[in-house]
Formats: sequence, C-alpha cells, structure tokens
Amino acid sequence: QVQPVESGGGLVQPGGALRLSCAASESIFRSNYMAWYRQTPGKQRELAAYISRGGNTNYAEAVKGRFTISRDNAKNTLYLQMNSLKPEDTAVSYCNTFPGLYYMWGQGTQVTVSS
Repeated sequence: QVQPVESGGGLVQPGGALRLSCAASESIFRSNYMAWYRQTPGKQRELAAYISRGGNTNYAEAVKGRFTISRDNAKNTLYLQMNSLKPEDTAVSYCNTFPGLYYMWGQGTQVTVSS
C-alpha cells in the first residue's frame, strides 16, 4: 500500500497507556526511517518520534521518556508504546516515513487523554 493504516488509539485517563500500530507498504517501509506524527485541532502536524532502519530512535521533547517507538520489518509494522499519558497528548496520530513523506497520509488514529 502507498497509504498506511494506523490503529490502537482510544480514550484513556491521565497516566494511562496505549499501544499504536501502523501497517505499511513493504517496498517503502524497509528502505526508510519511519515516524509517528500527531496533530491536534487547529494546530500543525508535529513529529513525535522516529526510528531508523537499524533501530536508532529519536523523540520530541514532549514525549521523551514516556513513549517508545519500535518497528518490525518482517511484518512491515511500526509501533508506538505510549505510557504516562497526559491530556496534552490528545491528538490524531499518523505514521509516515522520515524525513521525507513517501506515503500518502492515512486516516490516523485518535488518542484522547481525559479525566
């Protein structure tokens, strides 16, 4: 596919956890860095984390220490383990390549953190 499929979002209370998944095209996935992006209403999409083909990871300051990005190249799947969630983490999360966007944007998955 040229468009990934994100899943795993939901509604959780502050301090809760979610695990996001992204199923993507093999031909692109295995050749590129992959990343999670997120977007809140009225704001620009921001980079949350990315991972190299070899497993090197980088995180935005806002999520560092709480989120873990990983990838399974055999399954063409990207993951994001989100722990200690905060209300400000509320966003639609998307996956794509990094730094260039080689996939069309998928539908994303909604993450809502609220008490």
